[in-house]
Amino acid sequence: MALGDLMASRFSSQSPVAFVSNHYDHYPSSHEDDAIDVARRDDNNNSNNNRDRDSDTASTSNYGGGNATASTTATTTTSTAYLPQTVVLCELRHEAFEASVPTGPSDSGLVSKWRPKDRMKTGYVALVLCLNISVDPPDVIKISPCARMECWTDPLSMAPQKALETIGKNLSIQYERWQPKARYKVQLDPTVDEVKKLCNTCRKYAKSERVLFHYNGHGVPKPTANGEIWLFNKSYTQYIPLPVSDLDSWLRTPSIYVFDCSAAGMIVNAFLELHDWNASGSAGSTRDCILLAACEAHETLPQSDEFPADVFTSCLTTPIKMALKWFYRRSLLCDSLDYSLIDKIPGRQNDRKTLLGELNWIFTAVTDTIAWNVLPRDLFQKLFRQDLLVASLFRNFLLAERIMRSANCSPISHPMLPPTHQHHMWDAWDMAAEICLSQLPSLVEDPNAEFQPSPFFTEQLTAFEVWLDHGFEHKKPPEQLPIVLQVLLSQCHRFRALVLLGRFLDMGRWAVDLALSVGIFPYVLKLLQTTTPELRQILVFIWTKILALDKSCQVDLVKDGGHTYFIRFLDSLEAYPEQRAMAAFVLAVIVDGHRRGQEACIKAGLIHVCLKHLQGSVPNDTQTEPLFLQWLCLCLGKLWEDFTEAQILGLQADSPAIYAPLLLEPQPEVRASAAFALATLLDVGGDVCRDGATGDDEFDDDEKIRAEISIVRSLLSAVSDGSPLVRAEVAVALARFAFGHKQHLKSIAASYWKPQSNSLLSSLPSLAHIKATGSGHANPNQYVPHASIVSSQFGPLTRVGSDSPSVVRDGRASTSSPTTAGIMHGSPLSDDSSLHSDSGILNDIVSNGEVLHSRPKPLDNALYSQCVLAMCTLAKDPSPRIASLGRRVLSIIGIEQVVTKSVNSTGSSGPKTSSPSLAGLARSSSWLDMHAGHIPLTFRTPPVSPPRSSYLTGMRRVCSLEFRPHLMNSPDSGLADPLLASVGSSGGTERSLLPQSTIYNWSCGHFSKPLLTTPDDTEEILVRREEREKFALEHIAMSVSNLNNRIASWDTKFETGTKTALLQPFSPIVVAADENERIRVWNYEEATLLNGFDNHDFPDRGVSKLCLVNELDDSLLLVASCDGNIRIWKDYTVKGKQKLVTAFSSIQGHKPGVRSLNAVVDWQQQSGYLYASGEISSIMLWDLDKEQLIHSIPSSSDCSVSAMSASQVHGGQFTAGFVDGSVKLYDVRTPEMLVCATRPHTENVEKVVGIGFHPGLDPGKIVSASQAGDMKFLDMRNYRDPYLTIKAHRGSLTALAVHRHAPIIASGSAKQIIKLFSLNGEPLGSIRYHLTIMAQKIGPVSCLTFHPYQVLLAAGATDALFSIYADDNTQAR
Repeated sequence: MALGDLMASRFSSQSPVAFVSNHYDHYPSSHEDDAIDVARRDDNNNSNNNRDRDSDTASTSNYGGGNATASTTATTTTSTAYLPQTVVLCELRHEAFEASVPTGPSDSGLVSKWRPKDRMKTGYVALVLCLNISVDPPDVIKISPCARMECWTDPLSMAPQKALETIGKNLSIQYERWQPKARYKVQLDPTVDEVKKLCNTCRKYAKSERVLFHYNGHGVPKPTANGEIWLFNKSYTQYIPLPVSDLDSWLRTPSIYVFDCSAAGMIVNAFLELHDWNASGSAGSTRDCILLAACEAHETLPQSDEFPADVFTSCLTTPIKMALKWFYRRSLLCDSLDYSLIDKIPGRQNDRKTLLGELNWIFTAVTDTIAWNVLPRDLFQKLFRQDLLVASLFRNFLLAERIMRSANCSPISHPMLPPTHQHHMWDAWDMAAEICLSQLPSLVEDPNAEFQPSPFFTEQLTAFEVWLDHGFEHKKPPEQLPIVLQVLLSQCHRFRALVLLGRFLDMGRWAVDLALSVGIFPYVLKLLQTTTPELRQILVFIWTKILALDKSCQVDLVKDGGHTYFIRFLDSLEAYPEQRAMAAFVLAVIVDGHRRGQEACIKAGLIHVCLKHLQGSVPNDTQTEPLFLQWLCLCLGKLWEDFTEAQILGLQADSPAIYAPLLLEPQPEVRASAAFALATLLDVGGDVCRDGATGDDEFDDDEKIRAEISIVRSLLSAVSDGSPLVRAEVAVALARFAFGHKQHLKSIAASYWKPQSNSLLSSLPSLAHIKATGSGHANPNQYVPHASIVSSQFGPLTRVGSDSPSVVRDGRASTSSPTTAGIMHGSPLSDDSSLHSDSGILNDIVSNGEVLHSRPKPLDNALYSQCVLAMCTLAKDPSPRIASLGRRVLSIIGIEQVVTKSVNSTGSSGPKTSSPSLAGLARSSSWLDMHAGHIPLTFRTPPVSPPRSSYLTGMRRVCSLEFRPHLMNSPDSGLADPLLASVGSSGGTERSLLPQSTIYNWSCGHFSKPLLTTPDDTEEILVRREEREKFALEHIAMSVSNLNNRIASWDTKFETGTKTALLQPFSPIVVAADENERIRVWNYEEATLLNGFDNHDFPDRGVSKLCLVNELDDSLLLVASCDGNIRIWKDYTVKGKQKLVTAFSSIQGHKPGVRSLNAVVDWQQQSGYLYASGEISSIMLWDLDKEQLIHSIPSSSDCSVSAMSASQVHGGQFTAGFVDGSVKLYDVRTPEMLVCATRPHTENVEKVVGIGFHPGLDPGKIVSASQAGDMKFLDMRNYRDPYLTIKAHRGSLTALAVHRHAPIIASGSAKQIIKLFSLNGEPLGSIRYHLTIMAQKIGPVSCLTFHPYQVLLAAGATDALFSIYADDNTQAR
């Protein structure tokens, strides 16, 4: 199948961005009638979301025609297992977001090895012929008949002098065929002086280029053992020796020597000794000197008349003629073909459509292939890719070795090559030669006869295709790769060769490296000049693969104008969006950090093309092309990055308005890429422009400020995005903004930090008297009331201070710089100088007493306030990596999240204090916590009394150097980052400390992976899933009896008892968590602890819920904290190997004044939805596939949600219980979402503690339990009132569990009892005591959970004992 077709079939079936989630969409399943009816009914209501995964999949799978329904009893409620097909959070971005920093295409390391180090050319060729025709040398005894031909000329057929000149001229012509641009100089029967002059002339004119020295010594004695070659005296009466040391000193390097004489190995040995070369090659040599010699030191040249006398030279300079003549004598054609016809082969060597051209083409392919498969890579590069003439000579040298070894003569070289004369590719050459020779008579006879091309290349491409079907990285590389290179030269084979090459490159980075090392690069670069439409897609694909490995190719592409090819392709509508995404990727790499590339692409109109397609993308259509949108954003972001001219063009084109809607796209990669593109439009050097009152003439400051406001507002909306990938880009963007506007942000931050001390002090009785430690003029009444500071998390903030620096309250300006600020104002750690008033703003606007009038008005103060709030939010992000980024952003505006320590104030009048012990670390918090109610400020202080050291932690205000010049030499410079302290105020160096975006590098990883084949583990995943579905169907519980068989019990070592737990469905594993967010994993059959880890470093209020995500596949552990933060872990059952997949805050916009969120969370695998609520007036609906908040459902109630359960049968349906005892049923697929509401718990108005759906397909049957101990059975869709009420406990009901399939309900009480009921309300038994000799009572029940399929009940209590119960029939597996 052609690569284009492969790509088409792949791209049309699914989007690469959301590939994994669709693995199981077509998995075979047979729906029972009731499931189908429900699915149909629910599909009719599905007006909000039409994804496959939202339709109900209450299905059973029949394998091998067997009946999946187990035997049922009277109490059976359902025979259906709910096996959702949805898989979430298994994309590239979830692999190791927290752990690793991705690397994009590189321009060093592995990638640099394929490029020839120094391209060279041979500029001068010296041909020295010592033939002395008609006089044989004294040490040669010739046979008769003897080889006589020199350069295909018989020297005895004409006068000696004329013959000598003819031979010299022919040799020059033969060499010119391989290097026509070199200068040639021939010396015939020369003297030593003539050779010296020749050599000096060559080096003079060649300069640093290579010189070739060809020596034919057929008319002089053999070289001597001392390494001397023979020349003549002027009268030709003596042979004069020339030491190779002299020759070497005249020619110097780089040089190549060809010695065609008997015992030529003597000269090679002399060279080796001269330069102390070892026999292994030139690795240790610094001299670039190449030697080719006709035979070993002890050998004489073949004299048989079937060879020419200069057989070595003939092989090197006329290989086709030599090869055919040699082959002719050994083939069956010698009987039927006239030998003389070989000299009449029609065509030209450089015309591949002629017989001679085709033979030359095949010969080049064969010899290249042999060399590439036999030589080490670096030697291949040096000999076959660095210099055209050297490459040709070494290809032909392989032929010389084959032919001359048949005459018992061994040509040698330096660097030495391994033997190649028996390589099997010579058989392919022989076959091609025979096929071509068989056509020779008819072609010579009729010049117009049509030449039939050889099947050689077609067959070799087929062999390559076979390798592609079965090969992989650790197999021997495909030996046909150099042939594929040659085939690219032919139009008739080119498309197929490119398709196969594309398939090969798709196998991985190793394949791209191999292809580049064989020399593919100049060929595919040249092909960008073609206009053939069918090659466009495959060429874009090949360049995508090359640039995913090696960024350095950007220079070559721009130099050759290749960027225009990709811009045209990007703008074409015929290609698939995913293929155009590849073009956008190529362009992004071209402009990545490459100013010439940026300038060239701007000139070619790339900004207009990208914005046009971004603007033209209809929201409904983008579902099919997220990769395209993603790379359009990244491409423009890279184009604008650190390039002011491009940024201005982008702002003039109104790009912020085009990008803003992309921050709401369903794919996190698109949202993150859009945030990246917006961030690169922010001018990092903003402050410099403002302070110097210099702006760009083309784009005035007002327009720029308006654009920046628009960008920042868009980015602030994404601060609470569900994907860390997006939040990371927002943090990087805010860092850029903070850097450009740090003066104004610092003043805003300072104004809000100052009231902190008084509000805090008045709220802490134990520290109340610290107020008096000031100098007496820190009046609390001068501060703005707390309520006006923060109205909501992102609401407008009341400004503190005044625009005019001359307005000073209390008629006093503070002259001292703050040493410690934030919540430490007024603490015993500081003196009165740090209790500064609002006039502290003066320090921000007045630098060293001089008012900076040149700075234009800043952006809207409310916007700056929102930015500071957003930065604080990011600094407390549940993802450690985002929190770290957030803290770096805050450090730019002078705020640091630290454990406060004592600082000796400069100029202090009070007593010095010593550094405090840091024994009581608390979770870092900020002024925002206490006023906005986001996360409560917690203190863990030892019982100490003032004025001893404070143990408070928090955000502190850190003044930068320009605010406190007289503290430059103090030990603590107060800078948030020691690096910043060291660079002072040098803008350029500080800029390099800004956090860097990672979305581009993450996204590049997509193109490094195979794009044309599905992952190898797909089959394995399907097999495992099938096994688990079988297990689920076989073990599904249909009937139950009393659960009095305790199969496991152990001490969890949790200090505060177990808060929540879950049982894994397919292995005997239980996961439990406590109030301190410590998570432990046990194997309950073997009674072993598998793993234990902290959910995060600063546990707040405990874990609210544990859920299993993707339970039928590689399951992930969803941990919901009581503060609403969600963290999802993988590999959590392996000791120390747990990895954080993603983390986000699920609850936003909480009620004012609320200290504790008490988050309530549930997960619905079928729909991929997470439902979250708590002390807020709405229920948040998160789509974990999109990692996006898709609905905020008003709970229409003054009281908050206290319990929640998502249906495991009907996607999008969930029920919530409230603090006032009311119960509501929601279906997010309906427009109004709320299906019905009732208030069943009216007798004792207590909050709903537990709620759950009945097992089975009925969408409205619910069990609700209140704290008062009553359990209500409701049919919400049909009746408002409960149809059954059970007084399960007399108050103190703490936990409720409803089995997913079996008709059993469990409730637990703080009064140390667990009760079991059937769905009809019948008591099935109770559990009061541990099965020990002492019959110890169980502890107050804190959590209950059932196994998803089997009847197993896990119970946790406040006394740290944890037990698992089964019915009498169940044995531990």
